[in-house]
Amino acid sequence: MDRFLASIEARAFRIAHIATGNREDALDLVQDAMMKLASRYAGHDEAEWAPLFHTILQSRIRDWYRRSRVRNRLRAWLGGEDDEADPIAELPDGHNPGPAARLATGRATELLEAALGRLPLRQQQAFLLRVWEGLDVAGTARAMGCSQGSVKTHYSRAVHTLRAQLEDHWP
Repeated sequence: MDRFLASIEARAFRIAHIATGNREDALDLVQDAMMKLASRYAGHDEAEWAPLFHTILQSRIRDWYRRSRVRNRLRAWLGGEDDEADPIAELPDGHNPGPAARLATGRATELLEAALGRLPLRQQQAFLLRVWEGLDVAGTARAMGCSQGSVKTHYSRAVHTLRAQLEDHWP
């Protein structure tokens, strides 16, 4: 189980971060999904862990969206403003990657992440689970809680949208 969780944590964080746009919330979602997988499904076959984990993670992301909608409505109604930015969080990162790393994570990657963030949630989920996680259509459908036809439709729409938005940056 530890090996599986270590192998999936970075990609899971990326999925949650793209979905939420918030680093701390993404970390919480991934940690919660990992804890639930370990506590409830450790006895299952290892081949089942990836779809189970993504089902749990996607459920947590949908819950996060619901809570955030309610929270935003309450803020708007109560006239609350966002908290002030944390000055420590605003400090620049001291880690300076080399030229090769900067090239690999250049402008095209930023544009891809931004485009993924603008996709509707279901298209985003289908694309990330199929492309980044390598789940098949059946595993993706299980993780998303929908039919295989819906996965194919959401994935196709996501690919077409991303190609249209990023055609100048990728062949």
